[in-house]
Amino acid sequence: MRKVEISDERILNSDIFDEKDGERPVREDLGSWHEAGRDLPIYRRCDVLVVGGGPSGTAAAAAAAREGASVVLLERYNHLGGLSTGGLVIWIDRMTDWQGELVIRGFAEELMNRLPADAIAGPDPSEWGSRDPARAAHWAQRTAAYHGVVTWSPTIDPERLKLLSQEILLESKVALAYHAWACLPIVEGGAVRGVTFESKEGRMALMAKVVVDATGDGDLFARAGADFEDDIEEGDIHHCMNTAWLFGGVDMKKWIAFRSGEPQACAAFMERGRAELTLFERPFVSWRDDIALFMGPRQSGYSGLDVDDMTRVEVRSHRAMDAHLAYYRRHAPGFENAYLMLSAPQLGVRHTRRLKGTGAVLRADWPRGVPHADEIGVSPAVSPKFPNISIPYGALVPLRLDGLLACGRHISCDRNSHGFMREIPQCWITGQAAGAAAALAVAAGVEPRAVDIATLQAALKRQGAFLRPTGQALTTPAELAA
Repeated sequence: MRKVEISDERILNSDIFDEKDGERPVREDLGSWHEAGRDLPIYRRCDVLVVGGGPSGTAAAAAAAREGASVVLLERYNHLGGLSTGGLVIWIDRMTDWQGELVIRGFAEELMNRLPADAIAGPDPSEWGSRDPARAAHWAQRTAAYHGVVTWSPTIDPERLKLLSQEILLESKVALAYHAWACLPIVEGGAVRGVTFESKEGRMALMAKVVVDATGDGDLFARAGADFEDDIEEGDIHHCMNTAWLFGGVDMKKWIAFRSGEPQACAAFMERGRAELTLFERPFVSWRDDIALFMGPRQSGYSGLDVDDMTRVEVRSHRAMDAHLAYYRRHAPGFENAYLMLSAPQLGVRHTRRLKGTGAVLRADWPRGVPHADEIGVSPAVSPKFPNISIPYGALVPLRLDGLLACGRHISCDRNSHGFMREIPQCWITGQAAGAAAALAVAAGVEPRAVDIATLQAALKRQGAFLRPTGQALTTPAELAA
């Protein structure tokens, strides 16, 4: 077990649990099987195809449709929201900066504003940015204050977010295709022009003028031959995997009183849990006081691209849920009547691949705080030491591959910046930008890399995104890269 401490490089203090020695057997080489070629029926033709209905894909589909494109969204599960719903990552990371200004806006703000009042919990806007020690201490216990600053970091009801995300897309005339798993990109002349996908109907093709890769793992751009990176930051949890879960029947107010009022007893409780269970995690608040969220244990040394590794993480995680339930019932104030309410149907993968784009979010830029000329969104910095961080359009554009944009946790960034760029609010930002850009590319009859930046920024502002003036005249990612 390794402990990650809060620092200027990261915000979350969490234990990391390494892969067990000798756990991974060598897969036997059993030869190969030749798959014969065949003609596939075309399911649909559209302007913009979004593959993946997680936070970034949902935002991309809505943004593209609102710019007038015909849009199809392909999703392998039966819901939208990805890890923010099916992954039970219901603690939404900071959407305000360290001064309390809401900088993650647009589609993200619309979602939070349209959730029913009983489906979202967090500080009132009057408290955002507060450095009052009492208020910061209160919200620190409720995942909404860091470094002594109250932030807008709400917790949400995942089922209500699934429904809301779906209804927004249907309102926007997006065609949804659930239970459909993209297989291979269709590449013609160095440009992606669709995908093949599998469903209960068998394999079909879906053709599009622009494809948005919102798979989270860069499945499409990698299979189409785009350049990518996969190095990790060992000291951060961004490379770990886990399955989250919820306990019902708890009293989180009682637990918080114990954790804040009896720190030595709580520390002893945690230490005993690590000794008895090995894989051990603390509870977080949810949108209700009678439901506890467990976001781990976070496991290192596994690949989200390896079927055997993903299976092992699921096995370890589900065994950990049962062990946690027994331990917390016996020893944790507020958990005497707890029960296992839900395990996440989606595995919590944080990192696999990152696109090599015409631009990138880089650690070297953190101290500068200067807006990129092709800024498509703004992220709060990881700590008050740094100013807000500019997200360039070039981070969504492959170096060479045409017909495709990337959004979500696999955009172009270095391994340090990935620690926050993979978070759900940032995925909403890059998804909205990718969708709007894809629609504009179709309307102008150009490749995504040639989209006029001023036109894109104007479209994003119309859709409510937060952008800053740059005063620079560069107009395309290609010009910026040059």
